Amino acid sequence: MKKLVVTVFAVIGLISCSQEKTAYIDLPTLLEDYQGRKDIETKYKDKMEKFGMRRDSIGKSLDAEGQDFQTKANSMSQSKQQEEYQKLMQKAQRLQQVLQQEEYKISQEGQVEIDTLISEVKDFVKVYGADNNYTYIFGANESGSVMYGADDKNITEDVLKALNDKYARE
Repeated sequence: MKKLVVTVFAVIGLISCSQEKTAYIDLPTLLEDYQGRKDIETKYKDKMEKFGMRRDSIGKSLDAEGQDFQTKANSMSQSKQQEEYQKLMQKAQRLQQVLQQEEYKISQEGQVEIDTLISEVKDFVKVYGADNNYTYIFGANESGSVMYGADDKNITEDVLKALNDKYARE
Protein backbone atom coordinates (compact mmCIF):
# COMPACT_ATOMS: atom_id res chain seq x y z
CA MET A 1 0.00 0.00 0.00
CA LYS A 2 2.84 2.37 0.83
CA LYS A 3 4.38 1.69 -2.57
CA LEU A 4 1.11 2.58 -4.26
CA VAL A 5 0.80 5.85 -2.31
CA VAL A 6 4.44 6.75 -3.08
CA THR A 7 3.93 5.90 -6.76
CA VAL A 8 0.77 8.01 -6.94
CA PHE A 9 2.57 10.98 -5.36
CA ALA A 10 5.53 10.50 -7.67
CA VAL A 11 3.26 10.50 -10.73
CA ILE A 12 1.40 13.57 -9.45
CA GLY A 13 4.75 15.26 -8.83
CA LEU A 14 5.94 14.48 -12.35
CA ILE A 15 2.72 15.69 -13.90
CA SER A 16 2.81 18.94 -11.95
CA CYS A 17 6.47 19.47 -12.90
CA SER A 18 5.80 19.08 -16.61
CA GLN A 19 4.12 22.44 -17.08
CA GLU A 20 3.56 23.88 -20.48
CA LYS A 21 6.25 26.20 -21.83
CA THR A 22 4.77 29.52 -22.88
CA ALA A 23 6.15 32.84 -24.04
CA TYR A 24 5.10 35.93 -25.95
CA ILE A 25 6.48 38.10 -28.71
CA ASP A 26 6.06 41.87 -28.93
CA LEU A 27 4.81 41.85 -32.55
CA PRO A 28 5.23 45.56 -33.32
CA THR A 29 8.85 45.42 -32.14
CA LEU A 30 9.52 42.21 -34.04
CA LEU A 31 8.16 43.60 -37.29
CA GLU A 32 9.73 47.03 -36.80
CA ASP A 33 13.22 45.60 -36.27
CA TYR A 34 13.03 42.75 -38.79
CA GLN A 35 15.54 43.39 -41.57
CA GLY A 36 13.25 41.85 -44.20
CA ARG A 37 10.59 44.46 -43.47
CA LYS A 38 13.18 47.24 -43.48
CA ASP A 39 14.40 46.11 -46.91
CA ILE A 40 10.86 46.07 -48.31
CA GLU A 41 10.22 49.54 -46.88
CA THR A 42 13.44 50.87 -48.47
CA LYS A 43 12.58 49.26 -51.80
CA TYR A 44 9.15 50.86 -51.97
CA LYS A 45 10.37 54.19 -50.61
CA ASP A 46 12.83 54.26 -53.53
CA LYS A 47 10.07 53.31 -55.99
CA MET A 48 7.81 56.06 -54.64
CA GLU A 49 10.61 58.63 -54.85
CA LYS A 50 11.24 57.69 -58.50
CA PHE A 51 7.51 57.84 -59.15
CA GLY A 52 7.36 61.26 -57.46
CA MET A 53 10.15 62.58 -59.67
CA ARG A 54 8.37 61.25 -62.77
CA ARG A 55 5.06 62.76 -61.64
CA ASP A 56 6.74 66.12 -60.97
CA SER A 57 8.42 66.03 -64.39
CA ILE A 58 5.11 65.31 -66.11
CA GLY A 59 3.47 68.08 -64.09
CA LYS A 60 6.12 70.60 -65.13
CA SER A 61 5.76 69.58 -68.76
CA LEU A 62 2.00 70.00 -68.55
CA ASP A 63 2.42 73.39 -66.86
CA ALA A 64 4.74 74.46 -69.68
CA GLU A 65 2.12 73.41 -72.23
CA GLY A 66 -0.50 75.39 -70.32
CA GLN A 67 1.68 78.50 -70.30
CA ASP A 68 2.40 78.04 -73.99
CA PHE A 69 -1.34 77.78 -74.62
CA GLN A 70 -1.98 80.99 -72.68
CA THR A 71 0.67 82.79 -74.71
CA LYS A 72 -0.84 81.64 -78.00
CA ALA A 73 -4.49 81.96 -76.91
CA ASN A 74 -4.67 85.71 -77.61
CA SER A 75 -3.91 85.12 -81.27
CA MET A 76 -6.52 82.33 -81.66
CA SER A 77 -10.19 82.52 -82.41
CA GLN A 78 -12.62 81.76 -79.58
CA SER A 79 -13.51 78.36 -81.04
CA LYS A 80 -9.84 77.44 -81.54
CA GLN A 81 -9.11 78.47 -77.94
CA GLN A 82 -11.92 76.19 -76.72
CA GLU A 83 -10.69 73.32 -78.88
CA GLU A 84 -7.07 73.65 -77.70
CA TYR A 85 -8.16 74.09 -74.09
CA GLN A 86 -10.26 70.90 -74.29
CA LYS A 87 -7.31 68.98 -75.74
CA LEU A 88 -5.07 70.21 -72.95
CA MET A 89 -7.62 69.29 -70.26
CA GLN A 90 -8.15 65.82 -71.74
CA LYS A 91 -4.41 65.24 -71.82
CA ALA A 92 -4.14 66.35 -68.19
CA GLN A 93 -6.96 63.98 -67.17
CA ARG A 94 -5.40 61.02 -69.02
CA LEU A 95 -2.04 61.69 -67.41
CA GLN A 96 -3.68 61.99 -63.99
CA GLN A 97 -5.40 58.62 -64.46
CA VAL A 98 -2.17 56.96 -65.61
CA LEU A 99 -0.31 58.36 -62.62
CA GLN A 100 -3.03 57.26 -60.19
CA GLN A 101 -2.96 53.75 -61.65
CA GLU A 102 0.82 53.61 -61.40
CA GLU A 103 0.78 54.80 -57.78
CA TYR A 104 -1.94 52.26 -56.92
CA LYS A 105 0.08 49.48 -58.57
CA ILE A 106 3.18 50.35 -56.54
CA SER A 107 1.10 50.47 -53.37
CA GLN A 108 -0.51 47.09 -54.11
CA GLU A 109 2.85 45.47 -54.88
CA GLY A 110 4.17 46.72 -51.55
CA GLN A 111 1.13 45.42 -49.69
CA VAL A 112 1.50 41.98 -51.28
CA GLU A 113 5.14 41.86 -50.18
CA ILE A 114 4.24 42.93 -46.63
CA ASP A 115 1.44 40.32 -46.46
CA THR A 116 3.87 37.66 -47.68
CA LEU A 117 6.43 38.78 -45.11
CA ILE A 118 3.89 38.55 -42.28
CA SER A 119 2.97 35.01 -43.38
CA GLU A 120 6.65 34.08 -43.44
CA VAL A 121 7.14 35.50 -39.93
CA LYS A 122 4.14 33.52 -38.65
CA ASP A 123 5.52 30.34 -40.23
CA PHE A 124 8.95 31.06 -38.74
CA VAL A 125 7.48 31.52 -35.25
CA LYS A 126 5.65 28.19 -35.57
CA VAL A 127 8.89 26.41 -36.44
CA TYR A 128 10.79 28.32 -33.74
CA GLY A 129 8.19 27.34 -31.16
CA ALA A 130 8.27 23.68 -32.14
CA ASP A 131 12.08 23.59 -32.25
CA ASN A 132 12.30 25.19 -28.79
CA ASN A 133 9.55 23.08 -27.19
CA TYR A 134 7.03 25.85 -26.62
CA THR A 135 3.44 24.86 -26.09
CA TYR A 136 2.23 28.40 -26.81
CA ILE A 137 3.78 31.58 -28.12
CA PHE A 138 1.44 34.53 -27.83
CA GLY A 139 1.62 37.72 -29.84
CA ALA A 140 1.49 40.98 -27.90
CA ASN A 141 0.26 44.01 -29.83
CA GLU A 142 -1.63 47.26 -29.44
CA SER A 143 -5.02 45.53 -29.53
CA GLY A 144 -4.26 43.84 -26.23
CA SER A 145 -4.06 40.14 -27.07
CA VAL A 146 -1.50 39.87 -24.23
CA MET A 147 -2.29 42.41 -21.56
CA TYR A 148 0.63 41.44 -19.35
CA GLY A 149 3.62 39.19 -19.67
CA ALA A 150 6.54 38.69 -17.36
CA ASP A 151 9.76 39.97 -18.90
CA ASP A 152 11.35 36.52 -18.68
CA LYS A 153 8.58 35.22 -20.96
CA ASN A 154 9.30 37.83 -23.66
CA ILE A 155 11.23 36.06 -26.42
CA THR A 156 10.99 38.89 -28.95
CA GLU A 157 14.74 39.51 -29.11
CA ASP A 158 15.55 35.79 -29.44
CA VAL A 159 13.05 35.33 -32.26
CA LEU A 160 14.14 38.57 -33.93
CA LYS A 161 17.78 37.48 -33.89
CA ALA A 162 16.92 34.06 -35.31
CA LEU A 163 14.65 35.62 -37.95
CA ASN A 164 17.26 38.17 -39.02
CA ASP A 165 19.93 35.45 -39.10
CA LYS A 166 17.73 33.34 -41.38
CA TYR A 167 17.00 36.36 -43.59
CA ALA A 168 20.71 37.18 -43.86
CA ARG A 169 21.47 33.63 -45.01
CA GLU A 170 18.85 33.76 -47.80
